[in-house]
Amino acid sequence: MKKRLITLIAFIAVVFSAKSQDTFDPDELLAQARTLILDGKYTEGRKIAFRALDKYPNYADILILVGRSYSWEGKNDSASIFLDRAIIASPTYTDGYSAYLDNLTWAEQYDKAKDILAKAKSNLGSPIPDEITYRESRLYYYQEQYEEAFALAEPLFDKGFAQEGMLGYMQNLQRLRRTNAIGATYDYDTFQDEISPWHTWSVYGRTRTNLTGALIARVTQSARFDDFGTLYELDAYPSIGKNGYAYLNVGGSRASFFPKFRFGASYYHNLPKAWEIEGGYRYLGFTEVTNIITGSLGKYAGNWWINLRLNVIPDGSSTGTSSQLTARYYFKTSEDFFSLQLGTGVSPDEETRDQTQLLNSYRARLGYQQLISPKFMIYGYTGYSRDELSTDNFRNNINISLGMEYRF
Repeated sequence: MKKRLITLIAFIAVVFSAKSQDTFDPDELLAQARTLILDGKYTEGRKIAFRALDKYPNYADILILVGRSYSWEGKNDSASIFLDRAIIASPTYTDGYSAYLDNLTWAEQYDKAKDILAKAKSNLGSPIPDEITYRESRLYYYQEQYEEAFALAEPLFDKGFAQEGMLGYMQNLQRLRRTNAIGATYDYDTFQDEISPWHTWSVYGRTRTNLTGALIARVTQSARFDDFGTLYELDAYPSIGKNGYAYLNVGGSRASFFPKFRFGASYYHNLPKAWEIEGGYRYLGFTEVTNIITGSLGKYAGNWWINLRLNVIPDGSSTGTSSQLTARYYFKTSEDFFSLQLGTGVSPDEETRDQTQLLNSYRARLGYQQLISPKFMIYGYTGYSRDELSTDNFRNNINISLGMEYRF
């Protein structure tokens, strides 16, 4: 009798243990699956998610997680299967539509994305959630309808919509949608009575073509060293795919303090997590040619844009370097900002500084830009630099720059 009782108790314990192991918390499994998937372990994470879906097939967050994992792997059709299930299971859940719209735009299935967008607006009601409005803007962007994309994105940015890379997205739209504009700048450089002040002014016109992107023609004139000179330039910013664009510059002058011929080219690429990387080359044809290899790394963080640029100047057996750190804080719009720049050496893209002083210069600069109206913008900068002319000869420079632009 005692043996039978022990056997019965053991049997009950085994059954209870088996049932306990088969009973689980789907929220805990979701958390485990998310950790693995966000770590790039998609297959392992989905195995856990599928266990939860066996018992809870309409758990929208798990369906969305699985769908996004397939989307991040580029398996867009598989992603759509689970995201479709998610919005059927929870037709008033914004996250499902956001994930589905992301997947369809990345897969360039724009017609299907429009259908899901219409369904989201119908099921979610008014006002449309900001997450959906942002995806609608991106849908316009991917279809190269930049004005429509900007019209939806601008109010989101103005009210502080928390979307990673929002500022970078707005800056990209500004570059792509700009059409015609004219502008003028004036620079005043004083050197504490060491030499006569420099006066530099420029005018420019900007338009946009499908081939060149933004196309800018600029004429810069300057009075310095008891001489007068004019520099002519042309800039272009052609798009290269959805995540990159180029900068091209060509110009020339007969003045001794401007390069007789200058050329510049850079490629900018938008990276995940709101990073931007750039690499390029500058040619400055003074009496002696200066070749410059330049590169920068930028990051959009909330309303901040931080950029670090490094210039390498090969010169026979030696190599020189210069660098600039730029920080901008954007205010109400993506064109209103305060800026701070710290640097050593002179940027190869500057026109108002003596380009022969590329290495031995240290400076700080403050600036502010304000969009007064949709058509009119003003900006101003001031800075101090200390240029080393020789081992015991330094030149102190205070610069003031003012500019305005009118768009039409």
